[in-house]
Amino acid sequence: MSYLHSRHFTVDEANNMLDDIKPLIEEMINLKKKLDSKGYDVFNHQYFGGSGPNGSGAFPEEMEKMVDIIRKISAEGVLVKAINRGLVDFPHIRKNDEEVYLCWCWGEGEIAYWHSIPEGFGGRRNINEL
Repeated sequence: MSYLHSRHFTVDEANNMLDDIKPLIEEMINLKKKLDSKGYDVFNHQYFGGSGPNGSGAFPEEMEKMVDIIRKISAEGVLVKAINRGLVDFPHIRKNDEEVYLCWCWGEGEIAYWHSIPEGFGGRRNINEL
């Protein structure tokens, strides 16, 4: 069977990884808030497919830090889905061999939700239905 992702997490592995990356996620959210307060559009630049640093000629320090954090999280096999909400997904293989995402958002405790890849966040289901 062919999967989208090369790394997959068990629920326990994802929860353990969360313990490691929660401080990074919190910092990412705070950096995004600082950039928003400056009127900086984080999606209109080279890192996420835009054209440059919003006309300022240089990227703000907060932007560089935020991108480094996203790269660190992504390097662990975790997908950052929403910067401002601290939404991350962990690729997982269900018992029926379906590749899905264990889904976690800033402010939640342990991972309590999952969803199919096509359904996304709107299709979140309780982890007990995994």
